[in-house]
Amino acid sequence: MANVSIQNLQKRFGATTAVEDFSLDVADGELVTFLGPSGCGKTTTLRMIAGFIEPSAGRVLIGDTDITRLPVHKRNTGMVFQRYALFPHMTVEQNVAFGLEMQRVPARQRPARIGEVLDLVRMTHLRARYPRELSGGQQQRVAIARALAIQPRVFLLDEPLSNLDAKLRLEVREEIRALQQRLGLSTIFVTHDQEEALAISDRMAIMYEGKVQQVGTPRELYEHPANLFVAGFLGRMNLFEGGGDGAGRFICKDGTVLATEQGGGSATHLGVRPERLGIHAQPPQVANVLPGTVAGVTYLGSQIEVRLKLEAGPDLVGQTANRGDDGFDATVLAPGARVYASFRAQDSVLFNG
Repeated sequence: MANVSIQNLQKRFGATTAVEDFSLDVADGELVTFLGPSGCGKTTTLRMIAGFIEPSAGRVLIGDTDITRLPVHKRNTGMVFQRYALFPHMTVEQNVAFGLEMQRVPARQRPARIGEVLDLVRMTHLRARYPRELSGGQQQRVAIARALAIQPRVFLLDEPLSNLDAKLRLEVREEIRALQQRLGLSTIFVTHDQEEALAISDRMAIMYEGKVQQVGTPRELYEHPANLFVAGFLGRMNLFEGGGDGAGRFICKDGTVLATEQGGGSATHLGVRPERLGIHAQPPQVANVLPGTVAGVTYLGSQIEVRLKLEAGPDLVGQTANRGDDGFDATVLAPGARVYASFRAQDSVLFNG
């Protein structure tokens, strides 16, 4: 186990800055996710930590050791790649052994290490098979075993689930989290999948255009996004444009006054999550009530999504839990029906710019 300290890390490719002034500390045994859209710099940052890309500036420390200029094999990090990177001519056992050979682990110690990690990922019974004889999930388990066999101080994963189908992705995600907690490994996990990041992380770093936008726990980032990018990337957000007046009120461009628990005199937008939006046939006794009509309804299994066109203001999206026939009011949620959207003052979030 070891903490990781990333200090003012930067990477430039010619005139292009891929990562700018990235600083973050990962505690012993913590799992931190780098989350962001393609091209935001998250994988570049991970590869600088692993040693595959040399930083233009900044430092990376593992414990008290500055590893910024060390070669990959001397960093004592284990990395799992998006495409598994297994050798097709080697068996499961031989693939796992390869990392030990590169680390110059004595031959007499290798069988025990191999057996231990194959047990961890439940692949002992398939140790003699070749990658072509394995499913995608099994191949990913082999890649994880190979990374863990060298007993790394830090575990690095670069979008390890992106090539798996939805059901398998969920299973392997849970296995990775359970393994990480069981071993107490400091872990950095790169993904562009918001649900994946929310489910697996102790903390998350949201990135955009090479910069860290916000760092915090999944709950902190979802409930209190720092800016419009974080709010829109991590889930969905209904936005009202206007200005705060500093007295717990937000005045929309069309003159509608909305109640909020925040001051926000300099706010330019008010946001509310779709699941915090109530939809009613009659106006409820709630701080913010907005009349409109149902523009469309989408059945999403566990959720029902309702698109609303307000009499004044932006179009909104609401989500309600699917509780079966008793929870689905066809009259209220029929396209064209007149309804009232509502949300509490405490459910709103204010943004500057």
